[in-house]
Amino acid sequence: MKVDLQQVEEAAKELYIRALKLLPPDVKQGLDRLVAGESDAGAKRVLGTMLKNITVAEDTQTLLCQDTGIPIYNVRIGRGVEVDGHGLKEAIQRGCARSTREYSFRSSIVHPTTRVNEQNSSGRGVPIVHFEFSNEDKTLEMEMIPKGSGSENNSWLKMAIPAEGVDAIKTFVIDCVLEAGGKTCPPTIVGVGVGGTSDLCVHLAKQAATRALGSRCEDPEGAKLEEALTRAVNMLGVGPQGLGGDSTAFAVHVETAATHITMNPVAVNMQCHSARRARATFRPSGIEYGY
Repeated sequence: MKVDLQQVEEAAKELYIRALKLLPPDVKQGLDRLVAGESDAGAKRVLGTMLKNITVAEDTQTLLCQDTGIPIYNVRIGRGVEVDGHGLKEAIQRGCARSTREYSFRSSIVHPTTRVNEQNSSGRGVPIVHFEFSNEDKTLEMEMIPKGSGSENNSWLKMAIPAEGVDAIKTFVIDCVLEAGGKTCPPTIVGVGVGGTSDLCVHLAKQAATRALGSRCEDPEGAKLEEALTRAVNMLGVGPQGLGGDSTAFAVHVETAATHITMNPVAVNMQCHSARRARATFRPSGIEYGY
Protein backbone atom coordinates (compact mmCIF):
# COMPACT_ATOMS: atom_id res chain seq x y z
CA MET A 1 0.00 0.00 0.00
CA LYS A 2 1.41 3.38 -1.03
CA VAL A 3 0.44 6.25 1.26
CA ASP A 4 -0.77 9.47 -0.39
CA LEU A 5 0.93 12.34 1.48
CA GLN A 6 -1.79 14.80 0.48
CA GLN A 7 -4.31 12.55 2.24
CA VAL A 8 -2.01 12.45 5.27
CA GLU A 9 -1.92 16.25 5.37
CA GLU A 10 -5.71 16.48 5.18
CA ALA A 11 -6.09 13.82 7.87
CA ALA A 12 -3.60 15.57 10.18
CA LYS A 13 -5.64 18.76 9.83
CA GLU A 14 -8.95 16.97 10.39
CA LEU A 15 -7.71 14.99 13.39
CA TYR A 16 -6.66 18.10 15.30
CA ILE A 17 -10.11 19.65 14.83
CA ARG A 18 -11.91 16.40 15.70
CA ALA A 19 -9.82 15.87 18.83
CA LEU A 20 -10.67 19.36 20.10
CA LYS A 21 -14.42 18.95 19.53
CA LEU A 22 -15.36 15.31 20.07
CA LEU A 23 -14.61 13.43 23.29
CA PRO A 24 -13.94 9.68 22.90
CA PRO A 25 -16.81 7.41 23.99
CA ASP A 26 -14.69 5.62 26.61
CA VAL A 27 -14.08 8.93 28.40
CA LYS A 28 -17.77 9.84 28.41
CA GLN A 29 -18.61 6.36 29.71
CA GLY A 30 -15.90 6.81 32.34
CA LEU A 31 -17.57 9.99 33.57
CA ASP A 32 -20.92 8.18 33.73
CA ARG A 33 -19.32 5.44 35.87
CA LEU A 34 -17.82 8.00 38.23
CA VAL A 35 -21.18 9.76 38.64
CA ALA A 36 -22.83 6.43 39.47
CA GLY A 37 -20.21 5.60 42.10
CA GLU A 38 -19.70 9.05 43.63
CA SER A 39 -20.87 9.38 47.25
CA ASP A 40 -20.32 13.13 47.64
CA ALA A 41 -23.23 15.31 46.49
CA GLY A 42 -21.01 18.25 45.60
CA ALA A 43 -18.73 16.04 43.53
CA LYS A 44 -21.76 14.64 41.70
CA ARG A 45 -22.78 18.19 40.75
CA VAL A 46 -19.28 18.97 39.46
CA LEU A 47 -19.26 15.80 37.37
CA GLY A 48 -22.70 16.71 36.05
CA THR A 49 -21.39 20.12 34.96
CA MET A 50 -18.56 18.40 33.09
CA LEU A 51 -21.01 16.15 31.27
CA LYS A 52 -23.15 19.16 30.35
CA ASN A 53 -20.09 20.96 28.97
CA ILE A 54 -19.34 17.97 26.74
CA THR A 55 -22.92 17.87 25.45
CA VAL A 56 -22.99 21.61 24.72
CA ALA A 57 -19.63 21.46 22.91
CA GLU A 58 -20.72 18.59 20.69
CA ASP A 59 -24.20 19.99 20.02
CA THR A 60 -22.83 23.41 19.03
CA GLN A 61 -19.67 22.11 17.29
CA THR A 62 -17.43 24.18 19.57
CA LEU A 63 -14.26 23.22 21.43
CA LEU A 64 -14.35 21.08 24.55
CA CYS A 65 -11.71 23.30 26.19
CA GLN A 66 -10.07 26.61 25.36
CA ASP A 67 -6.63 25.02 25.76
CA THR A 68 -5.79 23.58 22.34
CA GLY A 69 -2.71 21.94 23.81
CA ILE A 70 0.59 20.82 22.38
CA PRO A 71 -0.19 18.76 19.24
CA ILE A 72 1.14 15.19 19.39
CA TYR A 73 0.84 12.75 16.51
CA ASN A 74 1.53 9.05 17.07
CA VAL A 75 2.04 7.18 13.78
CA ARG A 76 2.09 3.37 13.52
CA ILE A 77 3.26 1.97 10.21
CA GLY A 78 2.25 -1.58 9.35
CA ARG A 79 3.74 -4.22 7.06
CA GLY A 80 3.61 -3.67 3.33
CA VAL A 81 3.21 0.11 3.66
CA GLU A 82 5.21 2.23 1.23
CA VAL A 83 5.77 5.78 2.47
CA ASP A 84 8.38 8.54 2.36
CA GLY A 85 9.17 8.91 6.07
CA HIS A 86 10.47 12.47 5.86
CA GLY A 87 7.62 13.45 3.56
CA LEU A 88 5.16 11.88 6.01
CA LYS A 89 6.44 14.04 8.86
CA GLU A 90 6.31 17.18 6.72
CA ALA A 91 2.73 16.38 5.65
CA ILE A 92 1.68 16.08 9.30
CA GLN A 93 3.36 19.39 10.10
CA ARG A 94 1.55 21.11 7.22
CA GLY A 95 -1.80 19.63 8.25
CA CYS A 96 -1.33 20.73 11.85
CA ALA A 97 -0.58 24.30 10.81
CA ARG A 98 -3.51 24.37 8.38
CA SER A 99 -5.97 23.21 11.04
CA THR A 100 -5.15 26.23 13.18
CA ARG A 101 -5.27 28.73 10.33
CA GLU A 102 -8.37 27.35 8.61
CA TYR A 103 -10.45 26.58 11.69
CA SER A 104 -9.16 29.64 13.56
CA PHE A 105 -8.76 28.15 17.02
CA ARG A 106 -6.20 29.46 19.50
CA SER A 107 -2.59 28.54 18.91
CA SER A 108 -1.01 27.58 22.24
CA ILE A 109 2.54 27.15 20.93
CA VAL A 110 5.26 29.73 21.56
CA HIS A 111 9.06 29.90 21.40
CA PRO A 112 10.44 28.81 24.81
CA THR A 113 12.47 31.97 25.46
CA THR A 114 10.97 34.75 23.30
CA ARG A 115 7.38 33.49 23.86
CA VAL A 116 6.58 34.49 20.27
CA ASN A 117 3.43 32.75 18.95
CA GLU A 118 3.41 32.05 15.21
CA GLN A 119 -0.37 31.42 15.39
CA ASN A 120 -0.17 28.02 13.69
CA SER A 121 0.19 25.56 16.61
CA SER A 122 3.68 24.79 15.31
CA GLY A 123 7.26 25.67 16.13
CA ARG A 124 10.69 24.16 16.66
CA GLY A 125 10.07 20.44 17.31
CA VAL A 126 6.27 20.92 17.32
CA PRO A 127 4.01 19.22 16.37
CA ILE A 128 5.59 16.29 18.17
CA VAL A 129 5.56 13.24 15.89
CA HIS A 130 6.32 9.72 17.13
CA PHE A 131 6.80 6.80 14.72
CA GLU A 132 6.30 3.15 15.61
CA PHE A 133 5.87 -0.03 13.58
CA SER A 134 3.09 -2.62 13.82
CA ASN A 135 2.53 -6.09 12.37
CA GLU A 136 -0.81 -5.11 10.82
CA ASP A 137 -0.80 -5.66 7.09
CA LYS A 138 -1.14 -2.64 4.79
CA THR A 139 -2.29 -0.33 7.56
CA LEU A 140 -1.07 3.06 8.75
CA GLU A 141 -2.59 4.53 11.90
CA MET A 142 -2.28 8.18 12.90
CA GLU A 143 -3.42 9.23 16.38
CA MET A 144 -3.66 12.89 17.38
CA ILE A 145 -3.51 14.01 21.01
CA PRO A 146 -3.76 17.70 22.00
CA LYS A 147 -2.05 17.66 25.42
CA GLY A 148 -3.16 20.62 27.51
CA SER A 149 -0.78 22.47 29.81
CA GLY A 150 -2.92 21.95 32.90
CA SER A 151 -2.18 18.25 32.75
CA GLU A 152 1.30 18.46 31.21
CA ASN A 153 2.53 20.86 33.91
CA ASN A 154 1.88 18.05 36.36
CA SER A 155 4.71 15.76 35.29
CA TRP A 156 7.37 14.22 37.49
CA LEU A 157 10.42 11.94 37.31
CA LYS A 158 12.12 10.16 40.21
CA MET A 159 15.17 7.95 40.00
CA ALA A 160 14.01 5.60 42.73
CA ILE A 161 16.33 3.36 44.72
CA PRO A 162 15.86 -0.28 43.61
CA ALA A 163 16.10 -1.57 47.20
CA GLU A 164 12.95 0.40 48.07
CA GLY A 165 10.97 -1.82 45.68
CA VAL A 166 7.36 -1.36 44.61
CA ASP A 167 6.54 0.67 47.73
CA ALA A 168 8.73 3.50 46.43
CA ILE A 169 6.74 3.53 43.18
CA LYS A 170 3.39 3.64 44.98
CA THR A 171 4.48 6.36 47.40
CA PHE A 172 5.81 8.53 44.59
CA VAL A 173 2.60 8.24 42.56
CA ILE A 174 0.41 9.10 45.56
CA ASP A 175 2.60 12.09 46.42
CA CYS A 176 2.33 13.36 42.83
CA VAL A 177 -1.47 13.09 42.80
CA LEU A 178 -1.68 14.99 46.08
CA GLU A 179 0.70 17.68 44.83
CA ALA A 180 -1.32 18.12 41.64
CA GLY A 181 -4.57 18.49 43.58
CA GLY A 182 -7.11 20.27 41.38
CA LYS A 183 -4.54 21.75 38.99
CA THR A 184 -4.94 18.88 36.51
CA CYS A 185 -8.75 19.35 36.29
CA PRO A 186 -9.56 15.94 37.80
CA PRO A 187 -10.87 13.33 37.42
CA THR A 188 -7.63 12.42 35.70
CA ILE A 189 -5.95 9.54 33.99
CA VAL A 190 -2.73 9.09 35.94
CA GLY A 191 -0.01 7.77 33.66
CA VAL A 192 2.91 5.99 35.31
CA GLY A 193 6.11 4.90 33.61
CA VAL A 194 8.39 2.44 35.38
CA GLY A 195 11.83 1.37 34.21
CA GLY A 196 13.96 2.09 31.17
CA THR A 197 16.13 5.21 31.16
CA SER A 198 15.02 8.60 32.43
CA ASP A 199 13.78 9.74 29.00
CA LEU A 200 12.12 6.42 28.14
CA CYS A 201 10.41 6.37 31.53
CA VAL A 202 8.85 9.81 30.95
CA HIS A 203 7.71 8.69 27.48
CA LEU A 204 6.10 5.58 28.98
CA ALA A 205 4.20 7.74 31.46
CA LYS A 206 2.84 9.84 28.57
CA GLN A 207 1.82 6.71 26.69
CA ALA A 208 0.04 5.44 29.79
CA ALA A 209 -1.78 8.72 30.42
CA THR A 210 -3.14 8.84 26.87
CA ARG A 211 -4.28 5.22 26.59
CA ALA A 212 -7.98 4.49 26.19
CA LEU A 213 -9.92 3.86 29.39
CA GLY A 214 -10.55 0.16 29.88
CA SER A 215 -7.17 -0.85 28.44
CA ARG A 216 -4.67 -2.71 30.61
CA CYS A 217 -0.91 -2.84 30.82
CA GLU A 218 0.40 -5.81 28.81
CA ASP A 219 2.92 -6.55 31.56
CA PRO A 220 1.06 -8.58 34.26
CA GLU A 221 3.04 -6.87 37.03
CA GLY A 222 2.18 -3.47 35.56
CA ALA A 223 -1.49 -4.47 35.43
CA LYS A 224 -1.40 -5.44 39.14
CA LEU A 225 0.14 -2.06 39.94
CA GLU A 226 -2.60 -0.29 37.96
CA GLU A 227 -5.33 -1.91 40.05
CA ALA A 228 -3.66 -1.17 43.37
CA LEU A 229 -2.88 2.45 42.51
CA THR A 230 -6.34 3.17 41.09
CA ARG A 231 -7.89 2.08 44.38
CA ALA A 232 -5.37 4.08 46.42
CA VAL A 233 -5.68 7.29 44.39
CA ASN A 234 -9.46 7.32 44.67
CA MET A 235 -9.21 7.09 48.45
CA LEU A 236 -7.31 10.39 48.67
CA GLY A 237 -10.40 12.63 48.60
CA VAL A 238 -9.08 15.07 45.98
CA GLY A 239 -12.24 14.64 43.90
CA PRO A 240 -13.48 16.41 40.75
CA GLN A 241 -11.67 19.73 40.18
CA GLY A 242 -9.94 19.17 43.53
CA LEU A 243 -13.12 20.06 45.44
CA GLY A 244 -13.42 16.76 47.30
CA GLY A 245 -15.04 13.43 46.59
CA ASP A 246 -14.31 9.89 45.51
CA SER A 247 -13.65 10.61 41.83
CA THR A 248 -10.03 11.72 41.76
CA ALA A 249 -9.07 9.57 38.76
CA PHE A 250 -10.74 7.55 36.04
CA ALA A 251 -7.82 5.16 36.38
CA VAL A 252 -4.11 4.82 36.92
CA HIS A 253 -2.39 3.42 33.81
CA VAL A 254 1.08 1.91 33.96
CA GLU A 255 3.65 1.15 31.26
CA THR A 256 6.88 -0.66 32.06
CA ALA A 257 10.29 -1.31 30.50
CA ALA A 258 13.35 -3.26 31.59
CA THR A 259 15.97 -1.16 33.35
CA HIS A 260 19.48 -1.24 34.81
CA ILE A 261 20.24 -3.29 37.94
CA THR A 262 21.29 -0.17 39.89
CA MET A 263 18.32 2.09 39.13
CA ASN A 264 14.55 2.21 38.97
CA PRO A 265 13.13 5.30 37.19
CA VAL A 266 9.51 6.22 37.92
CA ALA A 267 7.63 8.94 36.03
CA VAL A 268 4.13 10.37 36.34
CA ASN A 269 2.25 12.22 33.61
CA MET A 270 -1.41 13.14 33.97
CA GLN A 271 -4.29 13.61 31.58
CA CYS A 272 -7.23 15.84 32.50
CA HIS A 273 -10.90 14.82 32.44
CA SER A 274 -11.14 16.08 28.84
CA ALA A 275 -8.93 13.25 27.64
CA ARG A 276 -9.00 14.19 23.97
CA ARG A 277 -7.72 12.11 21.08
CA ALA A 278 -8.66 11.21 17.51
CA ARG A 279 -7.44 8.56 15.07
CA ALA A 280 -7.27 8.01 11.32
CA THR A 281 -6.57 4.55 9.88
CA PHE A 282 -5.30 4.30 6.31
CA ARG A 283 -6.03 1.07 4.43
CA PRO A 284 -6.16 0.18 0.72
CA SER A 285 -9.96 0.55 0.97
CA GLY A 286 -9.73 4.15 2.25
CA ILE A 287 -9.42 6.21 5.44
CA GLU A 288 -11.46 5.50 8.57
CA TYR A 289 -11.79 8.06 11.39
CA GLY A 290 -12.33 7.12 15.01
CA TYR A 291 -10.75 7.27 18.45
